[in-house]
Amino acid sequence: MAEELKDLRREIKVFPYPKGEIKEKDPKKKYLNRMIINGILSIVLILVIYFTLPLTILSLTSLIEYSVIVALMMFMLILLIRYFSLLVLSYLNNNEYTFINPPEINPFVSIIVPIYNEDKVLRDSIESLLNLEYDNYEIIMVNDGSSDNTAEVAESLVGLQRGKYSDVKVTLINKQNAGKAIALNTGIAVSQADFVLCMDADSKLSPNTLKVAMRHFNDPKVGAVAGNVKVLNRKKFLTDLQALEYIEGLNMARAAQSYIRLVNIIPGPIGVFRKKALQSAGFYSDDTFAEDADLTLKIMAAGWKVYYEPLSISYTQAPTTLQQLIKQRYRWTRGILQSLRKHKSLIFSSKSPSIGYTFILLFMVYESLIWPVMNIAANIFFIFAAVYFGISSLLFYWWAGLAILDLAAALYCITVEKEEFRLVWYAIIYRMVFILIIDVSKAMSTIEEFLGIKMTWGKLERQANLTA
Repeated sequence: MAEELKDLRREIKVFPYPKGEIKEKDPKKKYLNRMIINGILSIVLILVIYFTLPLTILSLTSLIEYSVIVALMMFMLILLIRYFSLLVLSYLNNNEYTFINPPEINPFVSIIVPIYNEDKVLRDSIESLLNLEYDNYEIIMVNDGSSDNTAEVAESLVGLQRGKYSDVKVTLINKQNAGKAIALNTGIAVSQADFVLCMDADSKLSPNTLKVAMRHFNDPKVGAVAGNVKVLNRKKFLTDLQALEYIEGLNMARAAQSYIRLVNIIPGPIGVFRKKALQSAGFYSDDTFAEDADLTLKIMAAGWKVYYEPLSISYTQAPTTLQQLIKQRYRWTRGILQSLRKHKSLIFSSKSPSIGYTFILLFMVYESLIWPVMNIAANIFFIFAAVYFGISSLLFYWWAGLAILDLAAALYCITVEKEEFRLVWYAIIYRMVFILIIDVSKAMSTIEEFLGIKMTWGKLERQANLTA
């Protein structure tokens, strides 16, 4: 057989092409051909328009009216695709929880509580932690140079405190003011646990928060678990709208992202981390206004999965005035933009850990930069067209369609989370009023971020003795 192969190779002859027979096409001729083809097509289109336009019966006003209708339908289509994509993925994630119940684990956990001027709410927060249905954890408070009575309140809580199942060690670290990110890193450095829970000092955790969050770490590829943030100070018009926004706008998106194991932002009020994931991500950074978003992107860039646990609930206080709300959203938007700037090199890079990571970055770009501008521009355009061309009835049907869509989404989300049914009716004005205000603040903060205008962190005024 070997000899036959040798004979076959001898019989095979290679006949090279003569020199000069194969030549590359002249680039000038190639571009000339393209210009001729495009020119012919352009002439044909111009002739079609020239001869067919006089045959149309549409007036200029009618043409604009039809253009508005087409624009309305396109905007509604984009909105429907966005909403139903999140809704379907969220449903699949919730459905997965119905049939899959991973076994519980009980590793030692350090709860890190960064504190800055939280004397009104600190005691209630720590007491909520002592009520956790978990028997293997400690609490580390980090006082970040508070100027009120926070240090005195914190010192009164130090020591072995009686928890629900066992004694819980509560320690305090006093340090100079350097920001939330540094305070969290300080607490993580002191911790001897393999897992840490990071939260805000004004937050209250539900009793089963740790128990249900820790079961996800059975998967060694899971680096972090995002919790479910809910508004604590309700019963006011503005805070009720924010309560609906958290349930429908934020938690539904996190549930959808959790189905593909790529939650893009672990919220500050509740996040559980594997310490190895934090180490591989370089811990928290203090060079953005959204250290939570930045850290989440770094964890995913390091190849870790990030889940969302809807039963790990953190109750937090929302802004009670419009001015406070706009300041908060200014900071959120600028922080997310700063985080995206840091990671923009990975959007279309071979160094990106996965296609999913690239998709999440593009989704954040769309939600932060494109969608707010689209929403504002669409509202201005449709209102102008309705007033100027007398098609206000069409505008009413458009807004009614949006309200019905939000009512359906709100009803689903509130049912799934077993929330207050009274919040559903806020969906009628949710998009027309509240979301439009939020998008305007996003657009303005985007402009300020690209102009490099300085902005301070800001702090909300807290209320004491609120119950979840």
